[in-house]
Amino acid sequence: MAEAAAGGSPIPEEPAAAEAASLDLLESGEIEVQGRLVDASNATLYCTITGNGRQAVCVYKPVAGERPLWDFPDGTLAGREVAAYAVSRAAGWDVVPPTVYRDGPFGPGMCQLWIDADDSVDIVELARSGSDPRLRQMAVFDAVINNADRKIGHLLPTATGQLYGCDHGVCFGTEYKLRTVLWQWRGKKLTPAALAALRSSQELLAGGGLADELAPWLTRAEITATTRRVEMLLEHKVHPAPPHDWPAVPWPPI
Repeated sequence: MAEAAAGGSPIPEEPAAAEAASLDLLESGEIEVQGRLVDASNATLYCTITGNGRQAVCVYKPVAGERPLWDFPDGTLAGREVAAYAVSRAAGWDVVPPTVYRDGPFGPGMCQLWIDADDSVDIVELARSGSDPRLRQMAVFDAVINNADRKIGHLLPTATGQLYGCDHGVCFGTEYKLRTVLWQWRGKKLTPAALAALRSSQELLAGGGLADELAPWLTRAEITATTRRVEMLLEHKVHPAPPHDWPAVPWPPI
């Protein structure tokens, strides 16, 4: 992760401590816009954030820069990104970088820690892998949040072996709209690790506070649909199949 002591090199920490420190910095640090990621369809700003003797690079997506989507009329895309992080963190998947909702130079929006992807990894080859457990975990996570836009370029492998995903603004729809490049496990049995994470998610959605954490960002119907997707995955114990009435792969796929 692109985080360091101000003016220094990255600080080694335990994962939980590093995540807590990142969230604190994202929530309270001073954001300075360095530029815009022009390939993004919505305003996506590349920024530095500084506070409490730390500095990091982050992505800031102000709500004011969002384009309205007919099939996601409620809430904001920024809020859905925060909700995706909450689900990932609660289930122990940890596939979404630390993400918060806060005010910024162009108003409230999503602020997410920048991940330095390992350029030596061929992400096209990675996306086609049928044996990478990190990727398979990502596929289960996407099924839970009903990700409608998992492109190859949204995969962020790091030099330390972690695999993150980004751009979760078009997720959590009430209708089945899973659109992804990760269909290689369709119809195959879920792994014991996946089932354990799903059971944890089910418990947290039922009474562990996750539903309350999602409430500011999603409608009640969307939270109910998320719960139902978890229940169906646990009931059938297989990776889902592509939808019949919705494009199965995003375009462009990269």
